[in-house]
Amino acid sequence: MDPNILSVVIGAGALILGILLGKFLFARNSRKQIEEAELQAQTILKEAELRAETIRKEKELEAKEKSVQLKAAHDREVFEKNKKINDTENRIRQKEQSINQKEGNIDKQLKENEVIKENLNRQIELINIKRTELEKHQEEHIRRLEKIAGLSADEARTQLVESLKHEAQTQAMVLQQEIIEDAKQKANKEARKIIIQTIQRTAAEQAIENSITVFNLESDEIKGQIIGREGRNIRAIEAATGVDLIVDDTPEAILLSSFDPLRREIARLSLQRLVADGRIHPARIEEVVEKTRKQIEEQVMEIGERTVIELGIHGLHKELVRMVGRMRFRSSYGQNLLMHSRETANLCATMAAELGLNPKLAKRAGLLHDIGKVPDEESELSHALLGAKLAEKYGENPAVVNAIGAHHDEMEMQYVISPIVQACDAISGARPGARREIMQQYLQRIKDLENLAMAYNGVEKAYAIQAGRELRVIVEADKVTDQDSDRLSFEIAQKIQTEMTFPGQIKVTVIREKRAVNVAR
Repeated sequence: MDPNILSVVIGAGALILGILLGKFLFARNSRKQIEEAELQAQTILKEAELRAETIRKEKELEAKEKSVQLKAAHDREVFEKNKKINDTENRIRQKEQSINQKEGNIDKQLKENEVIKENLNRQIELINIKRTELEKHQEEHIRRLEKIAGLSADEARTQLVESLKHEAQTQAMVLQQEIIEDAKQKANKEARKIIIQTIQRTAAEQAIENSITVFNLESDEIKGQIIGREGRNIRAIEAATGVDLIVDDTPEAILLSSFDPLRREIARLSLQRLVADGRIHPARIEEVVEKTRKQIEEQVMEIGERTVIELGIHGLHKELVRMVGRMRFRSSYGQNLLMHSRETANLCATMAAELGLNPKLAKRAGLLHDIGKVPDEESELSHALLGAKLAEKYGENPAVVNAIGAHHDEMEMQYVISPIVQACDAISGARPGARREIMQQYLQRIKDLENLAMAYNGVEKAYAIQAGRELRVIVEADKVTDQDSDRLSFEIAQKIQTEMTFPGQIKVTVIREKRAVNVAR
């Protein structure tokens, strides 16, 4: 056979065999895949059935639980309703019993009232019979008396009435006098008791304000910096604060002397800042003093607010609160004015409570009674009248205004709390150790000395230093010339000699300074 044909036959046979073998393998794989798919389908069906069974059981359990909850809620609601019904029935039953009992008591009382009424009717009949018999006996007795005395019943009655009237008037006058004396004794005793209780219930300090503050230093070397070259620093401090700085041999201390506690506090804080900063020169001194003065104003407001809060006083005008704070830096006869006002306020509240009056209103009047001593501007009015005017201006109660103006009898007392404020002011000032009369006279002399200098035109500031032995007058350079300064110094010295009484001598120094300031930018 031809080899080519043989090759073709063999290839065809191999092709046919390959096709048959491929069909066999394909059929075998197909059957296997079908069997696996059927197995997988059966598995999925079984899982689906299991899941469905699980879901069904869960839903049945949920339904049973919900049914149980609904049933429990229903039972609870039914129980509560039954309980309310039972409570209502019990209350109704109790009310019925109470009503029945009251009806029985009413019936019993009605029967008793009928019996009492019958007894009263019988007694009234007996009384009428007795009254008739008594009238007959009285008429017969009167006829016998008229026959014996020779007077008619009307004449005898008139004489008896006149006699009894005169006797009653005499006894009433005696009794009235006894009542008045007893009332006076009781009133004096009660007043003393109230005042003593008020004083005993108030705790007060015994300290007196001084006119000198001691400023402590870390070392004596700082004294030289404070004094400055040729004393320019210390002069700048004294001119800016109005406080006399005494630098002596006292170790590590400088004395600040001034009758005004506010000036001393400004000077103390300014020195404290300057020493801590280390830069001490006139320009820095003026800057620090100005900052300290503003800080003190804020501190004054804080002190006033804290005071009214501690005393429980509400609705006070801000200006009055500021004046209360300024009292902290003022003194009255050596007694700190704020401490005196707080003490007076507490005394007023205690005394008003003892007398059954309004303690809050009395405390308010006691705190404000001396605000006329800390005005922003000088006034010719006395401090009591000026304080009343300020209180009225800022909307205070008329009773408070009258108490302020009348606490020194400069205004008629129109309200009950006015004498209370006057008495408590006297109690606070009269207690031992509260005031020092000599100190107040000294402070008044210093203040008069400064006011005398301030009365001249062109005077900007006036400070009495060296315990009143020197008066420094700062004038405006634009209004007063050098020649006018000499004349002003002479005139002030002459006026002090003629109008004031003072020990020793007073040196009058007029300071005129011209400053030209420009800024390079």
